[in-house]
Amino acid sequence: MVSGIKVLLVDDQPLLRMGFRLILEGEEDFTVVGEASDGLEAVKQVEELEPDVVLMDVRMSAMDGIEATRRISASGSEARVIILTTFDLDEYAFSGLQAGASAFLLKDVAPAELVQAVRLVASGDAVVAPRVTQRLLETYVRGAHVPGHSPTAHRDPLLDDLTPRETEILTTIAEGLSNAEIAHKFFLSEATVKTHVRRILSKLQLRDRVQVVVYAYETGLVVPSNPDY
Repeated sequence: MVSGIKVLLVDDQPLLRMGFRLILEGEEDFTVVGEASDGLEAVKQVEELEPDVVLMDVRMSAMDGIEATRRISASGSEARVIILTTFDLDEYAFSGLQAGASAFLLKDVAPAELVQAVRLVASGDAVVAPRVTQRLLETYVRGAHVPGHSPTAHRDPLLDDLTPRETEILTTIAEGLSNAEIAHKFFLSEATVKTHVRRILSKLQLRDRVQVVVYAYETGLVVPSNPDY
């Protein structure tokens, strides 16, 4: 039986998969359970291997990483997807977050950052690179670069199910604050914050914290603030 964090590597470049494998398998708590060279193969292997985290390239033949991420999310799999991209302001990366990915990383990420990102995403307790993720969201949530995306936000009736405190915490999650930072801001224990976060995810039918960020921008709860992004 495989212990620790199980990772599936999905990229059409064998050398890149090899590099990521060497980095991750150098950690005692990681096991690379499989590799795939396109989205179709990735969806199949997620079902068969049940990884905890999938490192997913966006541009591949047969099926791209966005559609693969969408299918994995829709399947009810517990696997969390990290989108791999070449550019930090990449419309494909934003589409990946919309499709259900938990984070995105640049392909030239430093080994230590890769390891930390996989651990954070596996835990579900943190947003990877919140400043970069926020910049990506603020750029593409405007609607100019996302096909079919309307810049006009509509209030979701599900928000009415949140308590005032949960609404406050939802806003801070969308700003990229960690549980510890939220606890400090509202004079709460981290355990209490975690309870609030779980309830928010349940009530809004979201998978994790990054999906909360996407949701907050798309529903207009958080408005893009920096026109220079």
